Amino acid sequence: MALFILGFGTVAGVLCTSSFNVAVPALSAHFQLGQSQIQWAMTGFLAAMTVGMLPTSWLLDRLGFRVVFLGALLVLTAASFTGFFASSFTVVVLARVFQGLATGVLQPMGTMALMRLIPAEMQGRASGILTFSIALTPAIAPSFGGLLLDHFGWPSIFLLGLPFALASGLAAIFLLPAPREIKHNAFDWTGLCWLTVATLALVESVSSLQHSGLLSCRFAAPVMVALGAAALYRRHALRNSAPIISLGLFGERTFSMGTVVSFSYGFGLYASTYLIPVFLQHALGYSASDAGIALVPSGIALVLMLPLAGRMADHYPPKWITVLGLAVFGSSFAMFALQATHMPYGQIIAATVIGRIGLGMILPALSLATLRHLDSAQLGQSSVVFSYARQLGGVMGVAVVAVLVDWRESLYAAHHQGVAMAYAQGFLFLAVVFGLSCFAALQMQAHRVRASQ
Repeated sequence: MALFILGFGTVAGVLCTSSFNVAVPALSAHFQLGQSQIQWAMTGFLAAMTVGMLPTSWLLDRLGFRVVFLGALLVLTAASFTGFFASSFTVVVLARVFQGLATGVLQPMGTMALMRLIPAEMQGRASGILTFSIALTPAIAPSFGGLLLDHFGWPSIFLLGLPFALASGLAAIFLLPAPREIKHNAFDWTGLCWLTVATLALVESVSSLQHSGLLSCRFAAPVMVALGAAALYRRHALRNSAPIISLGLFGERTFSMGTVVSFSYGFGLYASTYLIPVFLQHALGYSASDAGIALVPSGIALVLMLPLAGRMADHYPPKWITVLGLAVFGSSFAMFALQATHMPYGQIIAATVIGRIGLGMILPALSLATLRHLDSAQLGQSSVVFSYARQLGGVMGVAVVAVLVDWRESLYAAHHQGVAMAYAQGFLFLAVVFGLSCFAALQMQAHRVRASQ
């Protein structure tokens, strides 16, 4: 019951991520801004979500699942109404930032509950159940978002997650347990500060590429700030007895490689979730509704794949399931790259279906391959680090792809298929990222837990 409530509540946050993508062209036209500027509504959300994950483990120890969950849903609801009534793009970005903070707190809670409550031999099936609604949401959200956008305008996108937030909040009041034991550990504000500075500086450095280039001070300065903040955090963590993220976790190869895979997986997943709806509208001329409907079959494929992948993770080493899923997911981007300039509707559906089959294989297996072998005392921080890496990859993925496509589109401005060619190169870049992530996944150890008879 706890996993169901937490997963259902997280859907509200995931909807804020994936449904917003179809509104990018409408926001660009409404506020008269370029794609590299509009993407701050996405990268601001993802950066805030990444930072919001960091204190989750401490908040749960201090306040318990019920209070933290309800507090995050309350912030998410308030931010959604603020975005709905926004009259300027600055308010839109601020609303997205607070939505991201709330979603960041919600994201690791399901994984923590899964690893703490479910026996090892059932974690694959339980992970399939937990990720079912969360994974299905990005596949169906663009279709619902497109319908709202076409009929009620871009502000309605902010309200899409509210029914899930209200329903899960009411259930949590009565069904989530109150904390049995409160821990009064001091919070590592210094560590949070350095990691926040490093995250925001990285995002700024990538965003500045569009206007300044690799050799400019505007790009180099935030890169130096990010490296400096990371170095200061390392120094702080080595001297602090209870840092927000313990560096000792990375001494274990499987966890380190799993974190790298999580980063690259997040990079490709969020970049593609952003890129595909915009590609269908901007390059191929589909409406927001048609762009969303094209992704519905892939959602069905994901529904069918998740239970099977969960059972596979209980019977076979999750490492190999993860590698296969990464390869399948990457192949879908290769299809988009090869056919982008003349891609019929049927091939679009086929490519997205193949991608979601790969996604369905990765979701239950990757977290188990990375976290299953760790001690229970390490699960809180390790779950946060795992989710943090995925979301940081998402931040970088959306920013890099938006800048890359804008840059290539400007180079091909005189070509009659220049827009489609720019998107093709964006998809090719994502295919390469997933290919490299397969090599990182191969470095993980294979852990197998036999199911109880």
